[in-house]
Amino acid sequence: MDVRIGVTYSPREIELQMAEDTDRAELKSRVEAVLGSDGGVLWIQDRKGREVGVAADKIPYVELGSATEARPMGFSS
Repeated sequence: MDVRIGVTYSPREIELQMAEDTDRAELKSRVEAVLGSDGGVLWIQDRKGREVGVAADKIPYVELGSATEARPMGFSS
């Protein structure tokens, strides 16, 4: 599963590739809990074991993608 986190005042998003066995419902409830609290930090661990922490008040959106979703691939000339 891919996770994309928008960060306020940043032109780039934080993109993480999660482990195949990541529980989508559990991750979603963790995101909702952190965004609903004052001054919380969202900590997520990617498939390589790296941990990313983002202050909840700097997160405008979180996008949860699908692990089975086909990724576009193309070439340009």
